[in-house]
Amino acid sequence: MLKIQYLSHSAFILRDGIYSVIIDPFLTGNPTAPMKAESVKADYIVLSHGHGDHFGDTPQIAKNNDATVIAVNELALYCQSRGCKSHPMHIGGRYNFPFGSVKFTIAHHGSSNNDGRYMGEPAGAIINIGGKNVYHCGDTGLFSDMKLIGEMDKIDVMMVPIGGNFTMDIHDAVKAVELVNPDLVLPMHYNTFPVITTDPDQFVREVAAIGKKALHLEYGEIIEIL
Repeated sequence: MLKIQYLSHSAFILRDGIYSVIIDPFLTGNPTAPMKAESVKADYIVLSHGHGDHFGDTPQIAKNNDATVIAVNELALYCQSRGCKSHPMHIGGRYNFPFGSVKFTIAHHGSSNNDGRYMGEPAGAIINIGGKNVYHCGDTGLFSDMKLIGEMDKIDVMMVPIGGNFTMDIHDAVKAVELVNPDLVLPMHYNTFPVITTDPDQFVREVAAIGKKALHLEYGEIIEIL
């Protein structure tokens, strides 16, 4: 059993009844966030890359919860320098944790902090938790190896950016869904700022047109994957 809560932008909390994993916890300064960082309970934090709208409240959440940050090596070491516990990994690596496992995939984007410091390669993450494989694409453009990702790990839930400008738009995201072939798709990285304004319901309709299922989650909404 897996519960997924959408915290807007690219932030989600995954709960298996024992452990909680938060992904890209951008809450403070996020006009669409349904909760504050001090309210988050998490055992692990998975980061896709170092941009402020993904790194977000990582230090506060990590310290408040004695949580471990899981990220590519350079970003994990930066988190250590900020006083956080971290587990460094890299693209293609998989590691088993008490809740399941994490494998980082490629993502076509950038990764630096607000001061321009290099934070390693941007990444997507395949998170196995509650007996399900969740593929969080991170910030990325479309790439053909998404088909290989879906073939190597059967994806139960795919979280895909649709806002355009910095990432895929709806058109490219629908193709990404076709390549990965997940059971369920959740759109993300849209409508937080004017430059990434788009219609998630249009995305849901276009995904349905290729025979797949997508859900437009409201901010703070929780779904259960059986």
